[in-house]
Amino acid sequence: MPSTGVRTEAKETNDEAEATPDLAASLRLAVMRLARRLRQRAEAGVTPSMLSAMSSIGRLGPLTLSGLATAEQVQPPSLSAIVGRLEQEGLVLREADPTDGRVARVRLSPAGRRLMERSRTRKTAYLARRLEVLSDEERDTLRRALPVIERLVEDGA
Repeated sequence: MPSTGVRTEAKETNDEAEATPDLAASLRLAVMRLARRLRQRAEAGVTPSMLSAMSSIGRLGPLTLSGLATAEQVQPPSLSAIVGRLEQEGLVLREADPTDGRVARVRLSPAGRRLMERSRTRKTAYLARRLEVLSDEERDTLRRALPVIERLVEDGA
């Protein structure tokens, strides 16, 4: 019996739908393992939560604690403890808002900026070394996949 093409197209769609959870699981595992390897190259004594908060402060500029809590998607009390620790370590500075003295903003200190730069440099160097072991074709595949990966994390939802 000759195929109409409709059944084949429907079967391919079903196969793709069934493969999506497998792809999601494999991607999750690979991304988590890569993130763990990068975290292992972090500065001693600085937790991932501290680095994440510092990264948001560096990227978004001086922030109120509530603004930083929103950016980090954590509860304000948790963030307050993180910022307190960063202050103790001299990595952030808490300053009064120039337009409203009742509001405090946190910004990276010079030491915090240096730590972030060292951390980024160390992690980028690690990735560069790992990329060197890949073939030209594999690196090209990663280059083409980057916009797709970036789309996955665009809205954070």
